[in-house]
Amino acid sequence: MDSKTIGSTISQLRKANNLTQLMLAEKVGVSDKAVSKWESGQGYPDITIFPILADIFGVSIDYLMLGQQKGIAIAGLTLLDLVTDIDVYPTMGMLANISRVTRAVGGCMPNTAINLSKIDRRIPITVFGKVGTDENGRYIVDQLHQNGINVSKIAYTSKMPTGYCDVMSVPSGERTFFHQKGANKEFAPTDIDLSSLNCNLLHIGYLLLLEQFDAEDKTYGTVMARFLHDVQKRGIKTSIDLVSNSSASFSKIVIPALKYCNYVIINEIECCSIWDLNARTASGAIDRQSIQSAMKKTIEAGVRDRVIVHAKEVCFIMDTKGNYLEIPSLNIPTEAIKGTVGAGDAFCAGCLYGIYHNYTDRQILEFASAAAACNLFEANSVDGMKPRNEIINMIDQYGRRSL
Repeated sequence: MDSKTIGSTISQLRKANNLTQLMLAEKVGVSDKAVSKWESGQGYPDITIFPILADIFGVSIDYLMLGQQKGIAIAGLTLLDLVTDIDVYPTMGMLANISRVTRAVGGCMPNTAINLSKIDRRIPITVFGKVGTDENGRYIVDQLHQNGINVSKIAYTSKMPTGYCDVMSVPSGERTFFHQKGANKEFAPTDIDLSSLNCNLLHIGYLLLLEQFDAEDKTYGTVMARFLHDVQKRGIKTSIDLVSNSSASFSKIVIPALKYCNYVIINEIECCSIWDLNARTASGAIDRQSIQSAMKKTIEAGVRDRVIVHAKEVCFIMDTKGNYLEIPSLNIPTEAIKGTVGAGDAFCAGCLYGIYHNYTDRQILEFASAAAACNLFEANSVDGMKPRNEIINMIDQYGRRSL
């Protein structure tokens, strides 16, 4: 046992559980000076106290002793994407020509996890989601496994097929989705064993499409809010992503979860929809005042660290002190763009990478926007992602749009 590691772990978990040193001392039956000595690495608890601490913090005794918590966990919507490239999106009753159909992973969990692994294979990544016992489910799990991702925690169901999306992509990069939830309808907190989490950060998405998580909870508002609370109680930071679901109640489903989020990484439409604001003007231009107002409201709702918002032209970040920054997107030539499927997840993967490595706000936005640009060079959600050094080189290669 290393006293400094144990002390750091106790300090982190105590703060995550909103306990003072005196409050923890009273729960354990020692003096606050003893707790102070533990946290400063001048000693560690008697062996008989570890089970008590583990119960208070909701972690294993091994974790308290070894501090073996590292990596990133990605949870959420798990889909197979059938990406169909068409020449034009037709009006009702009209015909469009298909140039190519490709199969790829889709949804928050596979997209974000594989993109993150491609950025840096050294980061331990564990995924949580639910698939059917069918060919599509086997394909998704195999793709994750090939990218070095821990798939042992994925849940399976024989009652539902693997969720899928028919994605219609036009040459401009715009896309339309036809979605079958499938096994995602069953995915619930009971599919995630919190005691097995071995990570610094858990990211989950998409709220508004995860029925079991979006359900009402009398105490916390939503099941997702309760789940995130339980994750944070274990000393793990939390991050969420949404989906642009026009039929869902953004405020009812999203707001209860915000107070249990360290990071919120969403697009401009989603951020403004939480607060019934318009992200764009009548002409289609970004409404910065509206976006800043929505970000501030999101922080005020309880987010603990940062709100990060991405749009086609620009991305934004705001922290709990009100510090605000915006960075324009990379200037990718229109003729080079093959699609935008999963661009938001690619941006999210870039953010998570920056957060994991303690990047500054500017570094997070610069890196994440370049990661998102990688996605534009392929029609599916993950094939365009590049390793970290190549992403950084793209910034010099293409430059940025003018704000």
